[in-house]
Amino acid sequence: MRLIDANVILRYLLNDHEALSPKAKEAVEQGACTTIEVLAEVVYVLGGVYKAGRSEICDWLVCFLDEVSIGNKQATVYALERYRETNFDFIDCVLLGYNHVLGRSIYTFDKALSRMLRDGREQKDS
Repeated sequence: MRLIDANVILRYLLNDHEALSPKAKEAVEQGACTTIEVLAEVVYVLGGVYKAGRSEICDWLVCFLDEVSIGNKQATVYALERYRETNFDFIDCVLLGYNHVLGRSIYTFDKALSRMLRDGREQKDS
């Protein structure tokens, strides 16, 4: 199984390059995997360069995750949903996913993230 990078994912999602987009599609169809770090770059590029909205980015990537393999898929989908619903950056949403789905304890000095971690944990434990 091939590990694909952000450029391949972007060509696949955007279908914007005559030569590379079909190759990206072929790579995905033949069985591909990616990492949450690569998705973070995709989120950054889609939002920053292509000016895609959070909801659109989330929709694209949640569907994309049905076509490729990724470790901690549930935490990744949770992170994408939090990204859609909040103004947190994607990496903070990944931390929320690791906390909520995987039960990882997160140590941070970020007050807003600490509040979200605390509130999410309270709701989960109730």
